Amino acid sequence: MPRWFRLIFLLVPRESLSVGGWIICGLALTSSIAVLSWPIPQHQGLEFWIFSKGHGDLYETTLTQWNSEKDPKVDMSLLSNEALRQRMLASFLTDTPAADLMEVERNFVPQAFTGPIEDVGFVDLTDRLKQEGIYEQLNEPSFAPWTSRGRIFGLPHDVHPMMLVYRADVFEAAGIDLTQVKTWDEFARVVRPLVKDRNGDGITDYVIGMWATGAFRDHLEALLLQAGGALFDEHDQMQINTEVNAHVLATLVSWMVGPDRIAVDAPEFDAPANKMRLDGRVIAALMPDWLGGVWQMDMPGLSGKVKVMPMPAWEPGGRRTSVWGGTMLGIAKTTEDLESTWAFAKHLYLSEEVAEGLYRSNMIISPVKSFWDRPFYDEPVVYFSGQPYGRLYIELAPDVPIRTSSPFNTYAKDRVANALFRLKEYALETKQYSPDELMDEAHRQLEAAERLVRRQVEQNVFLRSEP
Repeated sequence: MPRWFRLIFLLVPRESLSVGGWIICGLALTSSIAVLSWPIPQHQGLEFWIFSKGHGDLYETTLTQWNSEKDPKVDMSLLSNEALRQRMLASFLTDTPAADLMEVERNFVPQAFTGPIEDVGFVDLTDRLKQEGIYEQLNEPSFAPWTSRGRIFGLPHDVHPMMLVYRADVFEAAGIDLTQVKTWDEFARVVRPLVKDRNGDGITDYVIGMWATGAFRDHLEALLLQAGGALFDEHDQMQINTEVNAHVLATLVSWMVGPDRIAVDAPEFDAPANKMRLDGRVIAALMPDWLGGVWQMDMPGLSGKVKVMPMPAWEPGGRRTSVWGGTMLGIAKTTEDLESTWAFAKHLYLSEEVAEGLYRSNMIISPVKSFWDRPFYDEPVVYFSGQPYGRLYIELAPDVPIRTSSPFNTYAKDRVANALFRLKEYALETKQYSPDELMDEAHRQLEAAERLVRRQVEQNVFLRSEP
């Protein structure tokens, strides 16, 4: 079956598509093929696509040195995330050439895993990684998002462990030592007295940014993973309506509504929310390593006022971190010089200079374990009140939870985020606010979400037929 037909067969909800809808799909397909058939200037050497300007600036020195000493040369191009995704999928589904190397973000990679394993457009790196000893050099959980049905299709760029960031000045002024807090239940209890008008402007100030909207779906997934829950297991089988997931949803709703509310709608990458953080109206948040770099650029006024600590666990002795985000470096099967492409990939991603530059520019720690003892990770960071930011994240890196590479994960996250919203509305309607009171309804909402996801999964006969 041609791959372009598989694309329609896999992604279109056939039972609801009209004749007109099929015509529109056909026209879209025809125009896509026409675009792909248009003559494209040929690059000399190896082509490398990236989506982050920051990464490109960081790689420039390494790339220049490589090109001065090696052949074939590498030509790096910066694309938008969406443009890279579209070109990647168009290439994989039509057997047309793509870049030799592609740096791809986690939310887009699973779309390449939709069909049979032999049709994945990235080179299977599993045997190379293990035969060359590279697999053991890298943080093992960091391979999970780039692994499908036991095969690894990318080199991990990062680890992205998470911590809790908090306004140390506010908590210390209130006489609260937040570092002694070990669980989320204890956190909610200890911070509750701070839910008040702290700055005298007549508006109630809350503690943590967390809300039942799509903007927080990555927070939601991170908290589910931290608790030992997930949307898919290690075999990509659904496990949405579980006791753990229901408990997390019920607890989050108890933070958002009712007499013990501690949360407010303050998403990341949002100017009004940043103003709330600067004004002290939000004094805690979830922070993967990379977000520390974003805060320093976007909110320099918090320098010296914030600290990070391990996330409170969901149960005593439980996991104190989670994971959010991620990028891989993949090699397209259409590359004409696999050995040279693989050599450059290793040179770039196993480079200590790149690892140090990545940390200094973006606060991102490397997945290469042999670099973790480097002194630059121990340097105090003024923004975070002199804490050794890198060292604190490295200590948590081995414990980041395993993530699914299911192509249905994004859809599932949206459905579970909707379940959280409906559970919040239920709490408001019934005036039931405690996690125990909300558990039954949480299960009902998760079961409804699971039915919708199952309907999508069952349309994919290629994944369904594989073990």
